[in-house]
Amino acid sequence: MADNMLDMGEYKSEFNDILDVQIESQTIYRSTGLPAHIVKRKHYKCLKYIDFIPDIIANPDYIGINPNEKGGESVEFIKKFGINVLVGVKLDSKNGYLYVSTIHDIQESKLQRRLHSGRIKALAGEKDIEEKDVDE
Repeated sequence: MADNMLDMGEYKSEFNDILDVQIESQTIYRSTGLPAHIVKRKHYKCLKYIDFIPDIIANPDYIGINPNEKGGESVEFIKKFGINVLVGVKLDSKNGYLYVSTIHDIQESKLQRRLHSGRIKALAGEKDIEEKDVDE
């Protein structure tokens, strides 16, 4: 793997059963350039959550597939903090690895619409999901 890629944890094969996809269990990487991407996309609120990406991937509150990506190879991991933080993970099919493509906040109303439509699934009972405290 290139020197500019950091290990963010493992994609768990049990996510495939929830999402009805077949993605190989493997390491998920993120580029050292992700903070610059976040700033460029004006997702400033999420800069402080970069260090939480491994926890978001390992213990998401919600998980889903981005239907706008071809082949179901874009997974969305969402964790409730003071805000809802979405981490997008894509498969680089040319080089065969998973990587964090984006991180941004998602409004509660949009999260609820995605739950209702089935785009995302709650991994714990809805009432069991609690916001984590992160110093502002």
